[in-house]
Amino acid sequence: MPELPEVETVARGLRAGILARRLRTVDLLRPSIFHADPALLAALPGAECVAIHRGGKYLVLELQASGGARWHLLAHLGMSGRLCLHPSGAARVPHTHAVFTWDDGRELHFSDPRRFGRLALAPAPASGFAPALAVAPGAEPLEVSEAEFIRRFRARNAPIKNALMNQKLLRGLGNIYADESLFRAGLDPRARRVSRPRLARLRLAIRAVLRQAIAAGGSSISDYVDSDGQPGWFHLRHRVYGRTGQPCRRCATPIRRIVLAGRSAHFCPQCQRR
Repeated sequence: MPELPEVETVARGLRAGILARRLRTVDLLRPSIFHADPALLAALPGAECVAIHRGGKYLVLELQASGGARWHLLAHLGMSGRLCLHPSGAARVPHTHAVFTWDDGRELHFSDPRRFGRLALAPAPASGFAPALAVAPGAEPLEVSEAEFIRRFRARNAPIKNALMNQKLLRGLGNIYADESLFRAGLDPRARRVSRPRLARLRLAIRAVLRQAIAAGGSSISDYVDSDGQPGWFHLRHRVYGRTGQPCRRCATPIRRIVLAGRSAHFCPQCQRR
């Protein structure tokens, strides 16, 4: 599933491509992926894209209609979703579920073979995200302060890997970047009741990993590509994720894989301590 760096990469590409452009038409090809009343889409033609936000793994286009009303159009990429810009009349790949055509003729295609992604639309509030979009309420990893991060995770008795992936605590992290951050912080994914100094170190590791991954365009392990259809390359720099049995890049100990709450966790048993 695309995580924060992948969604941020798509958001930056779309800002460069459609910000300040007007939406000409909306073609909803599979209504089941639209988690709102399809009749709402009638308000969008002619609307200007005035902002593009990211909240964790969610992408939100803010659109202002000619009458002044503002809308939040949400996209969640699910497991295999893509939002790609194409020239006018470009062929639609299989499993293209929605097409947004802009005033310069370019088309934004939303495709998703596995259909876990979704689109939604709601009136934009004065600030924040429209509650109807159900954007995860957790803190943003690149913005949360040290004190707030420690407050959220200090008293938790769950394995730290599970806590990091709880979108109500911290939004945007999934398997890949939780594993990579825990390695860089030297923390075993099974650790519980983590001390304040170790949590402070973990927060810095998360920020560093996410920034590096964004700079690399994300991790293209399976289906992910950016808004121009280009893969990222941060997966080439993974130190533990997906490297089961391979030598640790730091100490050469074989990387282990375990299952926590039904999800994989990759770590170095030598470099990462409980």
